[in-house]
Amino acid sequence: MAMEQILTELRTYVGVLELAPRPGSEHPEISWGDFFFYYAPDGEVPRNRQPYATIVTKDYPDDVGSRLDAPGRWRLNIHVGSQLFTDLLGYPPESIEEPTVDFSEPDTFLPHPLYGAYGWVAVVNPGPRTTPRALAALHEAHLADQRRVERRHARGGPAHA
Repeated sequence: MAMEQILTELRTYVGVLELAPRPGSEHPEISWGDFFFYYAPDGEVPRNRQPYATIVTKDYPDDVGSRLDAPGRWRLNIHVGSQLFTDLLGYPPESIEEPTVDFSEPDTFLPHPLYGAYGWVAVVNPGPRTTPRALAALHEAHLADQRRVERRHARGGPAHA
């Protein structure tokens, strides 16, 4: 699946906030060209929580196993939680044995190279094997983030925190 198709889908979600750092922005240069997604209906980037999904287009200094610096490679990352992680990969996040994982394999659900133990999955260049389930997982992740924000707001906390 083309990255633009996934971006188009994500942009239809109610309350989605897309952060897409560009050259010259206040964001670190390493993040330029990547995408970060939050449930934030107020349009404010949350200050104390992570996005529920990201698309990265290059290797980061501590994250090179996906070989994203090769032409045409990119990676979709989704915070799916323990149960969906187990459903997608066949084992729970806490049982990851990194030496046995090829983080560069395309169109395959993999544990995130850095955050797999926290319930994050990754797909390098999603294709026909992973796209339908990846889109469903993205929607589930968005709804889970929405529920977290609404619970925090109901307890009197800020909606965008």
